[in-house]
Amino acid sequence: MLIAQITDVHIGFDQGNPNEYNMQRLVAVLERLVSGPNHPDLLLMTGDLTEFGDLDSYKRLAVAVKACPFPVMVMAGNHDAREPLLAAFPGTPTHDGFVQYARDLGSLRLIALDTLEPGRHGGSFCDVRADWLARELAAHPDTPTLIALHHPPFESGIGWLDCDAREPWIARLAQVLMGQKQVCGLISGHLHRTIQTSWEGFPVMVCASTAPLVALDLSPVDPDSPDGREMITDELPVFALHRWDGNRIVSHVEGVGSHRVFARYDDDLHPVVQVINGERTPG
Repeated sequence: MLIAQITDVHIGFDQGNPNEYNMQRLVAVLERLVSGPNHPDLLLMTGDLTEFGDLDSYKRLAVAVKACPFPVMVMAGNHDAREPLLAAFPGTPTHDGFVQYARDLGSLRLIALDTLEPGRHGGSFCDVRADWLARELAAHPDTPTLIALHHPPFESGIGWLDCDAREPWIARLAQVLMGQKQVCGLISGHLHRTIQTSWEGFPVMVCASTAPLVALDLSPVDPDSPDGREMITDELPVFALHRWDGNRIVSHVEGVGSHRVFARYDDDLHPVVQVINGERTPG
C-alpha cells in the first residue's frame, strides 16, 4: 500500500490568476505522481488546500486532481473552509460537521482528523472530535492505524508557525491516543517543511508543502521586532510517499523540479547493486 501525501497547496493565493505559481507547482507534483515510477494507491491532501477558503479555488483544485488515476482524499487546514471544500469534493465523509473520517486500506486503517478552528491559525481538537476518534480506535483495537491531521501536535522550533505544546487541544489528542498500540504513526502538514520526530511515543512526520516552503530558521522570533530574516523560500515543491508493507510505515519525500542525474542503473552500477543485494540475502 502506497499513500501519496501532498499538503499546503494554497490555491488562490494569486487571486484571479488561474495559472498562478501555486497551481504550477501542484501540477508538477501531480504529473510526477501520475507518470513517475511510484504509483500510489491513493492521494491524501492534508489541508490548506486553498489560501482563502473560497469555492472557486476549491473548484480549480478539484479540476486539477480529477485526472488522477487513483482516489483522492481531502482534509481541512486552517486556511480552509468546510462548506465550500465539501461542495467541491462532495464525496468527502464528515462526522458531527467535521471533515474527519476513517478509511480501510487492506490491513491498514487511515484516520483523517479535522483540526480546523475558523479564524484561528493554530490547531483545534474539541471534545466532539476527540470522542469520535476514541470510538473509532476502540472499535478497531488490533488494526494498524495511521492518523493524519493538518497541525503537528509538537513544537518544531519554527516559532512563528508552531502551535504551543501546552495548548489544550494537544493534551486532548494525547489523552485519546494514550495506550493505543495499534497507532503506527501520525502524518501532518502546516509547517511547509519536512520534519520528523517522536511525540507521546508515536513517530510523527510532517510533509513539506507544494506551495513555496518556509525558510529553515530556528532562531527565536520577536513578534514585535521584524529582523529581516527569510520567511518563505522558492525551494522545490514536495510530496511524501508512505509505504505500508504490512508491518510498518516507511515514509519517503521527493522534491519535484529540475535536477541532474549523476548515475543510472547501467553496466557501471550493476556490480554495486549486486553487492548490496547479496548482503541482504539471508544465509
